[in-house]
Amino acid sequence: MLKKREDVRNVAIIAHVDHGKTTLVDELLKQSGVFRDNQDIGVRVMDSNPIERERGITILAKNTAVSYNGVKINIVDTPGHADFGGEVERILKMVDGAILLVDAFEGPMPQTRFVLQRALELRLPVLVVVNKIDKPQARPTDVVDEVLELMLDLNASDEQLDCPFLFASSKNGFAKKNLEDPDVDMKPLFESIIDFIPAPEGDPDEETQLLVSTIDYNEFVGRIGIGKVENGKIKVNQDALVVNHHNPDKRKKVRITKLYSFDGLKRVDVDEASFGDIVAVSGIEDLHVGDTICTEKNPAPLPFQKISEPTISMDFMVNDSPLAGTEGKFVTSRHIRDRLFRELNTDVSLRVEETDSADCFKVSGRGELHLSVLVETMRREGFEFAVSKAEVIYKTDESGKQLEPMEIAYIDVPEEATGAVIQKLTQRKGTLNGMSPLASGYTRLEFEIPSRGLIGYRGEFLTDTKGNGILNTEFEGYGEYRGDLNYRHQGSLIAFEQGEAVTYGLFQAQNRGVLFIGPGEKVYSGMVIGQSPKSEDIELNVCKTKHLSNTRTSSSDEALKLVPKKIMSLEQCIDFIDTDELLEVTPENLRIRKKILDPTARKRAGFNRK
Repeated sequence: MLKKREDVRNVAIIAHVDHGKTTLVDELLKQSGVFRDNQDIGVRVMDSNPIERERGITILAKNTAVSYNGVKINIVDTPGHADFGGEVERILKMVDGAILLVDAFEGPMPQTRFVLQRALELRLPVLVVVNKIDKPQARPTDVVDEVLELMLDLNASDEQLDCPFLFASSKNGFAKKNLEDPDVDMKPLFESIIDFIPAPEGDPDEETQLLVSTIDYNEFVGRIGIGKVENGKIKVNQDALVVNHHNPDKRKKVRITKLYSFDGLKRVDVDEASFGDIVAVSGIEDLHVGDTICTEKNPAPLPFQKISEPTISMDFMVNDSPLAGTEGKFVTSRHIRDRLFRELNTDVSLRVEETDSADCFKVSGRGELHLSVLVETMRREGFEFAVSKAEVIYKTDESGKQLEPMEIAYIDVPEEATGAVIQKLTQRKGTLNGMSPLASGYTRLEFEIPSRGLIGYRGEFLTDTKGNGILNTEFEGYGEYRGDLNYRHQGSLIAFEQGEAVTYGLFQAQNRGVLFIGPGEKVYSGMVIGQSPKSEDIELNVCKTKHLSNTRTSSSDEALKLVPKKIMSLEQCIDFIDTDELLEVTPENLRIRKKILDPTARKRAGFNRK
């Protein structure tokens, strides 16, 4: 018989990138008394990964729990970026309601639509929080109307439309039910969660059923499955069975050796957990997202939504440049292979395939950001390797027609940059679906564009909009192939010989284009040292020194003025490389190079641009 657990609430926080989810969770933790008054916890304590902190984005879903008036509130902070949508889809299966956070100035954005659609499809009640109402340009009342319009557009039910709206500033630590109310604390939000989010339901007398919604990994205990107990109880030392809805052949006998529940940011050992509890289970090998932990008496797998397939891939390979092995700690194919397959323990949207070469692995993900975060993580761990240009994954339909992944791009640009953006995206096979004016001299453009049309575009976009444009994309599905596309119209400046770049050589080279290197940097034949304004590649000797004589001395080099080199981030490098180039990644440097280093062999292979 179904019963409710009134002492528990399970809720996910969903929102677009940078609308304040993680800051809000931090504030709920502080005001529920999880931290001591004098405890220094830093900012965005939920973003524990250094890359998350630097980029201001959440990559992995996080579990935490707070108590309010005797009710335990399990909170899951989810990613807002579409590249990490695999995380969002799984998390929503674990909760009974969602808090939708919307910026009081920006209003609903593309990922707001993406995450809200997932929540509404699962019939979850949604509590809306209009955040950042302290912003000078905030327009909270308009944003409430926009959210309701979006919900109608996404076919929300009458019950879902009849949802409470709260107004908050996570940064200043308050939430309120009406705009006229005083700014005090987060109490109205705590109360709304308990009143509006339904208590979990289950049958306490049924056999155990726990659906694994996310996987963590720990070097000491291995895979850790996190999920909600749907029915019955789960106990330490209990015999259980692992089954899977999408894999009927899976039946694995296991024993529950460790069980944890969440308290604040900590995992606490517990002996048993009842239906409605979100818990972590360790000690089970080969546990995957979507598995159901149950008993032999009732081996019934719980239904689970399949994870969205990757749309983009890159080759990760052993670095074979002349500077290989001089800067990295882990450089062999075995090191790279083990690390990539270990990533699959926690990232279910990722695919790793071995290729014909033992030194090369095809890694597929949900987007450029998804893969660049993996590259940056490995680099920080001391790995040295090379990656190819990101390429989309094609499919064919029943009639043999080629299909490619398509995106909807929502772009907010200053009016003066509109023409340049439309021209560039049209060249990249994009179709303009809509154009509408926004406040303060901005225009919103909506494009349907192939995923490959956006590869390498973000750098150009920032230049064309002088850094004032906002570009957001959402995966739409597979569409008909739209024809060939030139990724880059400029060629590369290529080093002619191995050595060390000198001022004299660079001074001569800087008139030929934009340089990526400065004096004293090591170069080798076939390494890309800059960007040419022309369409063809140009080879240059930047190691060339001046012939000295009685009247020409080396000290006169000091008078040569060099233009500062262009410093590129990892994303910019991945965007820049063309199909005949690789990015050499080491803990210390990012170097762009030609796949074929030897100039004669390169010309023979026909790779050089004409």
